[in-house]
Amino acid sequence: MTVKNLDDLLGEGVQGRYVLVRSDLNVPLDGDRITDDGRVRAALPTIKKLADAGAKVVVTAHLGRPKGEPDPKYTLAPVAKRLSELLGAEVALAGDLVGESAKALTGGLAAGGVVLLENVRFDARETSKDAVDRSELAAELGALVPGGAFVSDGFGVVHRKQASVYEVASVLPAYAGGLVLAELDVLKKLTDDVKRPYVVVLGGAKVSDKLGVIANLLTKVDRLLIGGGMAYTFLKAQGHEVGNSLLQADQLDQVKGFLSEAEKRGVELVLPVDVLAATGFAADAEHEVVAATAIPADREGLDIGPETRELFAGKLADAATVFWNGPMGVFEFEAFSGGTRAVAEALVKSDAFTVVGGGDSAAAVRQLGLPEDGFSHISTGGGASLEYLEGKELPGVVALEEKN
Repeated sequence: MTVKNLDDLLGEGVQGRYVLVRSDLNVPLDGDRITDDGRVRAALPTIKKLADAGAKVVVTAHLGRPKGEPDPKYTLAPVAKRLSELLGAEVALAGDLVGESAKALTGGLAAGGVVLLENVRFDARETSKDAVDRSELAAELGALVPGGAFVSDGFGVVHRKQASVYEVASVLPAYAGGLVLAELDVLKKLTDDVKRPYVVVLGGAKVSDKLGVIANLLTKVDRLLIGGGMAYTFLKAQGHEVGNSLLQADQLDQVKGFLSEAEKRGVELVLPVDVLAATGFAADAEHEVVAATAIPADREGLDIGPETRELFAGKLADAATVFWNGPMGVFEFEAFSGGTRAVAEALVKSDAFTVVGGGDSAAAVRQLGLPEDGFSHISTGGGASLEYLEGKELPGVVALEEKN
């Protein structure tokens, strides 16, 4: 990939110059409390480098899925507060995106100062299917930073063709931020000249979320370990009873195809051999360890069992490269967090190049109190990482390449 990057921009000089930064600040909230600030901390280095170099930094980001209009539930106010704390300087939050508040704050911004624009998805044009609408919003964002530059640093959104990700790169001189470059560098290690054995661990709720990535990975990996809610569709496809466990019946034929393809290609596809079967979906639900092939009809699997934890750890022990995306169970409930912890701890002990694929997996690492430096890389990408591993083009990256 040939793109101009943050170092190129800093080399040109940014003292007193506007820089619009697209960050990924889509953090989980409990009311107005951030429950995992990993994405804020990941966005900080690029913002700090620019501010320290004297740029007038204007940050744009989204939070949640508002319906194209202001919604107090999705305000970036908690993010502005946390960003201020981490930066050690006030980050003012504009009351709108490209309106009077945004214009006043950016117009009065001093060199080295940082302003956060309100949720970019409060404007329906951001996610519009109409390129004309998106281009109009991109032009208005560009007008906030006269003579400025654009730094794309939100890797978690580069798979979206949205105004603040794609069209704005054609309005302003565009550069890749450090986070985007780091993520792409890691993903290339998972797709080009991979060190083997190459093991992928997939979990999470739905097979349908990972159809493309499973299909593509079956042509590349040596082993594929399947846990989490998606495992029950695989078990059902093999003809086993899964009780009330999460099941995507409409994906059974697709999953049967995956099982067949794995066998044909010599890929070791490993499923749970035991699970924690609970009476219901609750933190205090009564549960027992049962064979994965004999889940009682009135119970649902909420985590992989102790034998599976040992099995998965053993399958990871000799790996040279590991990609993990998706928890092994309902890790938010302490009683059903053991499987996710076991996989994470196996990766921490491993000498492999280990990548945690963002989203719930990254949140689990932090919630379970595991050392983040115990992994080679914890991605902020989530969906963007998966689409890259599917072999898809990422519009936000294409936009940067087209400028060079």
